[in-house]
Amino acid sequence: MDARAFDKMKLPSRHVTEGPSRAPHRSYYYAMGLSREQIHQPFVGVATCWNEAAPCNIALMRQAQAVKHGVAAASGTPREFCTITVTDGIAMGHEGMKSSLASREVIADSVELTIRGHGYDALVGMAGCDKSLPGMMMAMCRLNVPAIFIYGGSILPGRFKGRDVTVVDVFEAVGLHSVGKMSEEELEELEQVACPSAGACGGQFTANTMAMVSEAIGLALPYSAGAPAPYEMRDRFCMAAGEKVMELIARNIRPRDIVTRKALENAATVVAASGGSTNAGLHLPALAHECGIEFDLFDVAEIFKRTPYIADLKPGGRYVAKDLFEAGGIPLVMKTLLDHGYLHGDCMTVTGRTIAENMSSVKWNPDQDVVRQADDPITPTGGVVGLRGNLASEGAIVKVAGLKTLTFSGPARCFDSEEECFAAVKNRTYKDGEVLVIRYVGPRGGPGMPEMLSTTAALYGQGAGEKVALITDGRFSGGTRGFCIGHVGPEAALGGPIALLRDGDIIHIDANEGTLSVRLDDQELAKRREAWVPREPRYLSGAIWKFAQGVGPARDGAVTHPGGAAETMTYADI
Repeated sequence: MDARAFDKMKLPSRHVTEGPSRAPHRSYYYAMGLSREQIHQPFVGVATCWNEAAPCNIALMRQAQAVKHGVAAASGTPREFCTITVTDGIAMGHEGMKSSLASREVIADSVELTIRGHGYDALVGMAGCDKSLPGMMMAMCRLNVPAIFIYGGSILPGRFKGRDVTVVDVFEAVGLHSVGKMSEEELEELEQVACPSAGACGGQFTANTMAMVSEAIGLALPYSAGAPAPYEMRDRFCMAAGEKVMELIARNIRPRDIVTRKALENAATVVAASGGSTNAGLHLPALAHECGIEFDLFDVAEIFKRTPYIADLKPGGRYVAKDLFEAGGIPLVMKTLLDHGYLHGDCMTVTGRTIAENMSSVKWNPDQDVVRQADDPITPTGGVVGLRGNLASEGAIVKVAGLKTLTFSGPARCFDSEEECFAAVKNRTYKDGEVLVIRYVGPRGGPGMPEMLSTTAALYGQGAGEKVALITDGRFSGGTRGFCIGHVGPEAALGGPIALLRDGDIIHIDANEGTLSVRLDDQELAKRREAWVPREPRYLSGAIWKFAQGVGPARDGAVTHPGGAAETMTYADI
């Protein structure tokens, strides 16, 4: 693209590169080898969540170089920088999990501060693990500069005893080992082969769910979120993103032109249709919040309720992200949903075209069984369901994809931490038919609303995945399966009904009707509330304390600032 197509005096970078008073600023760029021409071109932040914490992020730095080539080819000046990632698979099952959700806010904040501080005109954001995807997209919506999201890609499936496996099989193997159904030698063999490449967890867990959201919501190029991390074609997607973001600058197409109420509904639809992670019920409201749009857990649940479940993906199904990509990718899912009236086709995307225009050349692939047509679904309602009742007036959420039964009643068995519950599971001191309750692990009480994959996977490995239910004011991994209800609100730390439960209280869950209730009347709940005493917080300083002071309820996305509705001007308009 011709650099003359850009009017630098209308872009944020004019504040650091234009006019005699900015000579000191320009001297820094000359020190880094930039030419006069490059300094006076639009500046594009190329943000990655690269680190050596896990395979999810390890390929991002390499892919960023292709993005930079694309920006430069289209007469832009790329400026690469990194932010943090907390990888849930490593943080899972110990105190590290309290860092996970807080990292989403740190990612969004740090990208915002870097872009603001240096006056960048656009953003290509690259992420690979669970919270880094919504964190990066939140920053795009908050800044509202022309932006494109790039997913680092999924891992390839491992092979164990002739079948495909993912890291969730390893978590579940811990349960198998605990009951003598897997030897230590087999467990060691499985752990060595389950994760054979770079990339994020391969099933329709949180990373791949939010990657699918990035295409459905319009912030990512079609097909780009489906290609596995090791595939060399990822470089072509990255190059194209670098070129395309320059076109978005020229046309002044911004994230809030793309992330509208209809686009959020499209994203929720694709999550439900793919049996995606319940964490989408947290992250979609957070994205909406950045744009000043009211779209909470109940709005997400309404979409889930009317959406057919069509993609046979792990953990509830048979296939992984690689299989979906080779069957036709995320556009295959979107195409059939659009054709049968489940998507808004008039939403703008980063291609500069609408969803319907992007899908016009997508052909149905009849020679695959990863995705069903939307009029011939696996089940007629979505793979994720919202719940509410006297135990969850602010809502709760459950993944039903793959469940054999959608109702459960049983006596409560209460734990005030995941560690206590995991010990009971490990030692087999629970009983079939019980509803295990893990509380005081919500956004404020955790703090940080930790995930419970270690516990749920161990239950499944022990063969109890659907013989007990589990409810929590915390979260579940996208890899969780079984009758597991998360995001229960109000949370226990704020005196929600989950804090008032006692062992033996009868809890009833009905995912058909969308209800979660305890067999107690209002009078008894009020009596217990009067006697309830708040727990003393464990974290009294540091980043996790800071997160707990400002975080809101899960229903609204567990956000930490007033959002787009409180703005008088976005960064892009400075």
